[in-house]
Amino acid sequence: MTLLQTIAVAFSMFSAVPMPQFSWDRRNMRYALCAFPLVGVLIGLACWAAAWVSGALDLPGLLRGALLCLLPVLLTGGIHLDGYADTCDALASHADPARKQEILKDPHVGSFAVIRLCGHFLLTFALWTSLPRYLPVPILLSFCLSRTLSGLAVASFPMAKDTGLAHTFAEAADKKRVRTVLIVFDLALSAGMCLCGIGGALMALAAHLVYLCYFRMCKRQFGGLSGDLAGWFLVQAEKWMLIALTLWQFTEVLL
Repeated sequence: MTLLQTIAVAFSMFSAVPMPQFSWDRRNMRYALCAFPLVGVLIGLACWAAAWVSGALDLPGLLRGALLCLLPVLLTGGIHLDGYADTCDALASHADPARKQEILKDPHVGSFAVIRLCGHFLLTFALWTSLPRYLPVPILLSFCLSRTLSGLAVASFPMAKDTGLAHTFAEAADKKRVRTVLIVFDLALSAGMCLCGIGGALMALAAHLVYLCYFRMCKRQFGGLSGDLAGWFLVQAEKWMLIALTLWQFTEVLL
C-alpha cells in the first residue's frame, strides 16, 4: 500500500493524471522522488502512441508535431512550464540572488517569461515537426532521464529557502537512499539510450550538460535550488535532448 501511495504522490504532484486522495506523510513521501521517472514513462508511451497513430493515419507532419509538442504539457498540467517562466523572468532581471528569489515568488508573469515561452513552444513544435525519424525507445527514456536528474538534484543540491515544493520533497526524502536509487536509474537510462545508437548517446550527453549548467546556475545566481528552478531544468533538458537528436539525424547522412 505504501508503494502505491508513493507512486500516487509523485503522479499527483508532477502530473495531471487523477489520483486517489489521501494524506501525504513522511512514509509515503520518503521515496516519492524515486517514482518521479514513472511520470516520464507515461509521457513517453503517450508520445509513442501519438507518433504511431499519426503514421498509421498518414497525418500531416504539422499535426504530428503539434500533438507531440502539446502531449507532455497536457499530461503534466504545465507545472514545469510555470517554473520555467518564473525562472526566465528572474534570470532576465540580472539582479542579485535575493532579488531573483523575490521574482520567483511573484505570481505575475513578466514580458521575458512570455517571450521565452513563445520561443520554447515554437522551437519544440518545429523540432517535432522536422524530426526525420521518431525513435520511440530513446525518446521514451529521455522523458524518464530528465525526471531522474530532476529528482536527483532535489535530493542533492542545497536549497535556496526553507519553504516551497522542492524543500518539502527534499525534507521528506531519505536523501541517501533516494540519491543511490536515482543514480542507478541515471546510469541504466543513459546506458539504454547509448545502446540505441549515437543519437541516443547525444541525447544523454545533452541532458547531463544541462544538469551541470543547472547546478552552476542554482548555486551562483539563486543561492540554491527551488521548485521553479526544477521546472526550468526539466524543460531545458528535454528541449536540448530533442535538439541533439534532430541535429544528429540531419547530419548523420553527411558522415
